[in-house]
Amino acid sequence: NGAKAAFGQPVNTLYDFSKADRILSLDADFLLSMPGHIRYSRDFAVKRRVRSTDISPEDPKKLEMNRLYMLESCPSITGTMADHRLPLRASQIESFARAAAGALGVDAGSAELPAGVPKVWFDALIADLKTANGTSIVVAGDHQPPAVHVLCHAMNAALGNVGKTVSYTAAVESQPVDQLASLRQLVDDYRTEGAVRILLILGGNPAYTAPVDLDFGSVITHTPLTAHLSMHEDETSALCKWHLPAAHSLESWSDARAYDGTVSIVQPLIAPLYEGAHSDLELLAALTGPMPNSYDLVYGYWTAQKPAPDFEKWWQQSLHDGVVKNSALPIGSFTLTPGAARAASPPAPTVQGLELLLLPDPTVRDGRFNNNGWMQELPKPLTKLTWDNAALMSQTTAEKLGLAPSVGGLTVADEKVVEFALGEHKLRVPVLVLPGHPDDAVTIHLGYGRTHVGKIGADSGFNAYLLRTAAAPYFTSGLKATATGDTYPLAHTRSHHSMEGRDILMEGTLEEFLKKQDFAKTEATTNPEIAVDSHQATASDSGEGKQLSLYDAKDHEYKTDANAYAYSWGLSIDNNVCIGCNACVTACQNENNIPIVGKDQVQRGREMHWIRIDRYYRGPISNPHTFFVPVTCMHCENAPCEPVCPVAATVHSKEGINQMIYNRCVGTRY
Repeated sequence: NGAKAAFGQPVNTLYDFSKADRILSLDADFLLSMPGHIRYSRDFAVKRRVRSTDISPEDPKKLEMNRLYMLESCPSITGTMADHRLPLRASQIESFARAAAGALGVDAGSAELPAGVPKVWFDALIADLKTANGTSIVVAGDHQPPAVHVLCHAMNAALGNVGKTVSYTAAVESQPVDQLASLRQLVDDYRTEGAVRILLILGGNPAYTAPVDLDFGSVITHTPLTAHLSMHEDETSALCKWHLPAAHSLESWSDARAYDGTVSIVQPLIAPLYEGAHSDLELLAALTGPMPNSYDLVYGYWTAQKPAPDFEKWWQQSLHDGVVKNSALPIGSFTLTPGAARAASPPAPTVQGLELLLLPDPTVRDGRFNNNGWMQELPKPLTKLTWDNAALMSQTTAEKLGLAPSVGGLTVADEKVVEFALGEHKLRVPVLVLPGHPDDAVTIHLGYGRTHVGKIGADSGFNAYLLRTAAAPYFTSGLKATATGDTYPLAHTRSHHSMEGRDILMEGTLEEFLKKQDFAKTEATTNPEIAVDSHQATASDSGEGKQLSLYDAKDHEYKTDANAYAYSWGLSIDNNVCIGCNACVTACQNENNIPIVGKDQVQRGREMHWIRIDRYYRGPISNPHTFFVPVTCMHCENAPCEPVCPVAATVHSKEGINQMIYNRCVGTRY
């Protein structure tokens, strides 16, 4: 809707972060949540990699990193990478965007800076963007209203970014529509007696995810013929007359477009495991004729698109490459509608009370992965919460609600159950204080509290969809909170394996690096303000960072003779680039068949991940700097299993790898 207001038609926006020197994110978690975020995170890293080989002897100051300004309504991994971050309620973002657009020369109407935005901070941001000369990006979050997206399009045009760091294509969707309005139309048609006689639902779980005020469950229940094509029996299947077993994506033929329009021919990795399961393509085709198989459908469609004589060669090449060559949508030229920024809706008046923000969960997303044990037990990047969701808020907000008296500088609001009310809709959720969260706001992640799910996801978390309405699907004000006096135990890993007091995190500036590339060996010190995995960012033990290894000395030398060295192996992680997404943690669990242990065991400190991403804070709890430090397993050098194994089942190879002799292992687990 923002693109339609800005350009008069649906438009797909693409960003090139590899060319962006300055970035302003208006509540956009583009490193984790937006379409294209995997590519965007890789491109963002291009401007974060700092190497001594990049320094020009003629001009040592030439090397620069990108600079990210972030305004966000809930702490995110993109916010942790920001050089300058401010917490704002979601409803305040539009006022800031309008003020910024006006300062950049856009006719956006008048707007005052929201409370909490220092004028000096704002002026420095505007001056920095103006000097970027077409190498900046202004990006809005998906949950922000259309007006904010219009203002971002106008600011990118004013800054000269279009055609350089920002480009536009036609819509990726074959039929771009307002999906929420379309769903509302279906409900209205149902309420017109006899208008809906047959309802076919392909995938999804609308009985669980649809806005609560649409009462979509009643639509399903009272429609004469209903069928749900789904891999699992869920809340929607339970209400339908028919549940149709869906084939898995890994056993089906299909095709798809990526965020930039690139086409991929989806081919199965395995033969179907069960008979009677079908893909959505096969089901739709069966409505108009005999049931074909998905291969014939996909092959037949592309035969018409790429006629002989070279089709077979093109087909095999596309399957081999994984993508159809040169199939990305062409970059187009789209003209901003005059006055679009001014015509965009003015900011809504501030309403007293708490503001509610509803977002997809970092691991289970909208609930589709709720029955996936790996995702349930994967600690969320910032809260380190597992197996549950919670009502996230600032310590100040918790204190206002009478939940968080200070004990030794730390809050004790966590796990206290609060009843939240939004009109007639109510939900009880435990509280979790999150450093850096805006005041007078509450964030609850979606995807939990499901009623028809497998045994892994059963009884996990609280259903925030019960507070989600069609009028305000992402955020709204007027939320009321009442302490119940109850508590609810949460399982998180933020206090597990604490290494507070050890010199494991050293930070420095680019200026220090330009002066001396090995400054970390001799000059850098562990910042005394850094605290490990605690709410309050208070001082921890510190010391000079002169020891690059966690170990006192190297135990192993890899020599072939007095003058030559054999191969030795190691792992280097660039902390400038790590965004703390935890993908490596669950990938390791997958590759090594590491079991989940469940909520009870996590509460006892017994999670079994071999690697983890620690989270550190520096600065005030209201808006701290956040750092991620990967802590890997040790399969080389000083592997802890080698000196303790009583039967020498784990040994050290001549190239430094820890090797296992399974026949010797007696399973002591020492």
